[in-house]
Amino acid sequence: MQGNGNQTIQGLVGEALRESTDLAQKEFTLFKTEISQNMRTLFLGLAMVVAAAVFAIAAVMLLTESLVEWLATVVDSEALAALIVGGILAVIAIGLGLWGKNAMTASSLTPQRTMRSLKRDAEVLSERGA
Repeated sequence: MQGNGNQTIQGLVGEALRESTDLAQKEFTLFKTEISQNMRTLFLGLAMVVAAAVFAIAAVMLLTESLVEWLATVVDSEALAALIVGGILAVIAIGLGLWGKNAMTASSLTPQRTMRSLKRDAEVLSERGA
């Protein structure tokens, strides 16, 4: 009888170790996948910030040029057109910059699914242990 009890305990321990290993591998795979997705989001946000900088530079150049033309001619329609275009580019730059900034927040990089899964696993293990 004791021999069967020991085999059962050894079998259970071996099964628990295999399941723990499988669980750890699955959690690590989920973590890698989620981090990869978050890195893509980070790089997209960075690209939007760079695009915003390009539009901001163009806006500053056009606004500066339009101001110079406006001051030189006071009521020239060409200067007014350049001012409108520069204003539109400034609005685009602000929009892209804010969108990129929001995409790069720390909370968007947190592996939420992995954290939830690990929490569930810890709860299940604590229930089994109790």
